[in-house]
Amino acid sequence: MTVIKHKAQRVAIFIDTANIYHSAKNLYHAKANFGAIVKDALDGRVLVRAIAYVASTEGGEEKAFFEALSKVGIETRAKPLQVFAGGAKKANWDIDLAIDAVKIAPKVDTMIIISGDGDYVALVEYLQNTHGTQVEVVSFGKSSSAKLMDAADDFFDLDLNPRKYLIMGDNGRVTRRKIGA
Repeated sequence: MTVIKHKAQRVAIFIDTANIYHSAKNLYHAKANFGAIVKDALDGRVLVRAIAYVASTEGGEEKAFFEALSKVGIETRAKPLQVFAGGAKKANWDIDLAIDAVKIAPKVDTMIIISGDGDYVALVEYLQNTHGTQVEVVSFGKSSSAKLMDAADDFFDLDLNPRKYLIMGDNGRVTRRKIGA
């Protein structure tokens, strides 16, 4: 399928924040620059909604991050972080993101999912087949599901220019973690 992008195209963006955060951290020891990612994914088209699905903690350490997202036009949907016995932490947003995408689909031409999570393959196929929506995926290709990349009408690989989509550490360098490290 040929991907069509034009300036009047109405776009909704759904950000699996944890997926992108952990990909940036694990691949590059850096933080994701969500403003730059959204800007380039949008590519000059009409933004209808951009929603980031985030976890909140009791301490509220993430407040500055939520404010930064808001400043660049990204809505946040927060869910308390669950802490399990043994210390594992999770705030699973997959179903909520999918439901929001299904509800918004009739109002837009294109959906952009910013995540590499293969759990979204069924959502991509549903949006394409039921609503005729063009679905684009944006993520770090090295940590993305091949099935998700294949299902999407277009895949934008953040690994092709990581410096542009990362916030550098104190040393100003993006580093790759060695395999097995």
